[in-house]
Amino acid sequence: MAIAITRRRRVFAPAIFALLMLLAWHLASQAANPFVLPSPLAVARRLIAELTGAELWPYLFATLQAALGGAALGAAAGIPLGYLMATSKLVRRSIAPWVAASQAIPAIALAPLLVMWAGYGTTPTIILCALMVFFPIVLTTHLGVRDLDPDIIDAARLDGAAGATMVRYVQAPLASPAILTGLRGGLTLSITGAIVGEFVMGGRGLGLLLTVYRDSVDTEGLFAVLIILCSLAALLYAGMSAIERYLRGLW
Repeated sequence: MAIAITRRRRVFAPAIFALLMLLAWHLASQAANPFVLPSPLAVARRLIAELTGAELWPYLFATLQAALGGAALGAAAGIPLGYLMATSKLVRRSIAPWVAASQAIPAIALAPLLVMWAGYGTTPTIILCALMVFFPIVLTTHLGVRDLDPDIIDAARLDGAAGATMVRYVQAPLASPAILTGLRGGLTLSITGAIVGEFVMGGRGLGLLLTVYRDSVDTEGLFAVLIILCSLAALLYAGMSAIERYLRGLW
């Protein structure tokens, strides 16, 4: 009974909060200029029109391609480096200060350099997404492997586990919650990186569509695209959560 009540609260509490926010938005829109703050109903109609039309989807797929490509690239580089930092004192002492210092540089500040090195378009946007994903994944992988129970590691060594066997059957399963947490957060950051990259370095994604709607003072279109971006990030987050549950079942 208590579990059922808890589940209902988890469902109803966010729903009630969303309804209250919609009500506040509706009341505020009645007193505001529609070019500044359109009503929820107007935005809903525009959102349906965007989703049922053919023009939105190429922009959406372009942003998704850049975000997923950057996330994959950042993970491919970040997970091995985080593992090495956790298992090698030499690597940790050599690289950790530079990894920490590099996080003080805003990602958007790298955009001019990326344009000079890779030109305009999708490629520099993917690189920017990879950089935004890289550092969180390095840190979560490092912490996940570093904080493993040393007694479990020692017992595995006594049983003959070493090298790839240790990683596959002991370290990876035990550190996977931290690593997958970094990947979930990294995917959300990658969406942000894709939009920022399309603003600054060009491309044919939702960032370009936002620029077009901004220049034409199309507030309804701006709200519709922002809702689509939030939904896309939520879907990617939910997808990573499902993958995490699947991998836990395998391990």
